[in-house]
Amino acid sequence: MSFLSYLINGISLGSVYAIIALGYTMVYGIAKMLNFAHGDVIMVGAYISYCVTESLGLPPIVSVLAAMVVCTVLGMTIERFAYKPLRSATSLAVLITAIGVSYLLQNLALLIWGSTPRSFKSIVSNMNSVKLFDGRLTISAEAIVTIIACIVIMVALTLFTSKTKMGKAMRAVSEDKGAAQLMGINVNVTISVTFAIGSALAAIAGVLLCSAYPNLLPTTGSMPGIKAFTAAVLGGIGSIPGAMLGGIVLGIIEIFAKAYISTQLANAIVFAVLIIVLLVKPAGLLGKQIKEKV
Repeated sequence: MSFLSYLINGISLGSVYAIIALGYTMVYGIAKMLNFAHGDVIMVGAYISYCVTESLGLPPIVSVLAAMVVCTVLGMTIERFAYKPLRSATSLAVLITAIGVSYLLQNLALLIWGSTPRSFKSIVSNMNSVKLFDGRLTISAEAIVTIIACIVIMVALTLFTSKTKMGKAMRAVSEDKGAAQLMGINVNVTISVTFAIGSALAAIAGVLLCSAYPNLLPTTGSMPGIKAFTAAVLGGIGSIPGAMLGGIVLGIIEIFAKAYISTQLANAIVFAVLIIVLLVKPAGLLGKQIKEKV
């Protein structure tokens, strides 16, 4: 039963990584930039949810919605003032700006909420865990909600990008910004909406992550953000199904590494697996090799 328990925990953790990775992969696929401040948006979402629940005493669902609204506005603000002026700049300039925004958000959180760890109350604390096999296997409510949320978000995003007008505009901008603009698509609005969706997903991921691992700090989003980026690359950055697959694979590897090898070496093993996969399949598990025309 311990194997099944570890597997479920791995899928649950991987689902969180997958939700975060979806934000990375959408922004990269459409804006062709890596938003390394994405992990810190997760942290902001968790803090907003914490404040709404603990300070205002409002229900968990309200705290999640509040976190999504704040993070959506935050994501669009970051894109407007930090990334939009660098639309035609080099990749290195954008990367340095993203790292700067990341440290800015961390230090602002430190000034507002301090360095004392906050105990995050699970949003599903009123739900009971599920016991199987005469109680030998217990699945936590957090794991169930996280896995379901990941599946729902994945399906919704797939339908959104394939069926809606804005989704088709995103795909067009992803293929060729110049051609999309000539066809009447507002590239700036499309990229802003992409950041908004990615940041809203980051808020959900932050709440789910802190529900399972309740210590909340200004640096809470740093390592999950890096691992989610790793998951996006592992699955094939730019691919929505790839982000989900990469996240779940990464979560399972991490939990099994902690359980059967070493908790201290778990992170090293996760990144080593990424290196091996990229050596064998550079585009990632579901990524497509793109040939550049000269």
